[in-house]
Amino acid sequence: MVMFLFLVVALAVVVAAVTLAVVGGGENGPLPEAAPERLHDPLPPDRPVDRADVEGLRFPLAARGYRMADVDDALSRLGAELAERDARIADLESALAGARAASAHGPMHASGEHHVSMDKPAPRQEDRP
Repeated sequence: MVMFLFLVVALAVVVAAVTLAVVGGGENGPLPEAAPERLHDPLPPDRPVDRADVEGLRFPLAARGYRMADVDDALSRLGAELAERDARIADLESALAGARAASAHGPMHASGEHHVSMDKPAPRQEDRP
């Protein structure tokens, strides 16, 4: 019976000590709320995303997996950049096909070779604001 009473008193002391430490403890008052874990290294806003950025991307864990807002932001950014690159590739392929077609019938360079310009064409009159 003495051993049981000792264990109950020891448990009460431990519970009281933990309660004091957490609720009213010390010079700084109660423990501060833990800040929610956020994405530390988001995708760079000032330049296009490259392979190393995607490979280094790590999402913080939340209660049920990853924070949906962080993942949605990253996927939206990657999708927009891929669409922009696809449009740029399509423009370049179209310009190259046009240049090849023009070079087949176009003017000759002084060296006797066809001259193909890869310069960006000037905006058309209807494209201007």
